[in-house]
Amino acid sequence: MALQIGDSAPGFTLRDSDKKEVSLQDYKGKNLVILFFPLAFTGVCTTELCSLRDNMNIYNGLNAAVVAISVDSLFTLDKFKQEQGYNFPLLSDFNKDVSAAYDSLYEDFVLGMKGVSKRSAFVVDKEGKIQYAEVLEDAGKVPDFDAIQNVLKTLN
Repeated sequence: MALQIGDSAPGFTLRDSDKKEVSLQDYKGKNLVILFFPLAFTGVCTTELCSLRDNMNIYNGLNAAVVAISVDSLFTLDKFKQEQGYNFPLLSDFNKDVSAAYDSLYEDFVLGMKGVSKRSAFVVDKEGKIQYAEVLEDAGKVPDFDAIQNVLKTLN
């Protein structure tokens, strides 16, 4: 069952590219944008995350933190983050539990790969409730960042 507006966001604790544990709980009292992306170093993922990086001032202005999650190892994510200069945490869902909890896991991806995060976006409010949910079946598309920003504006 897909997550709906008003549902409690599933809790998680994952390691970031600096090997530190990051939990949903860490963002209590702040709005949080959670992005799932299929794979580091791929074209659409790089474009999507660079767009976020370049517009981080908008999210900061809307009192929102951002995290991006993929099933890549934290070592791969560290290299990806350094290379692209990302200014938000990249979290490794290597065991796929969090992607599954957010109904954001492709059973079958390209080239016979299984269990890759679906490109998706969630806005979690200060109380831990989902206020926006977009799960894309087509990995070639990116989330609607204008819609995400509009939801964040209503939460402040």
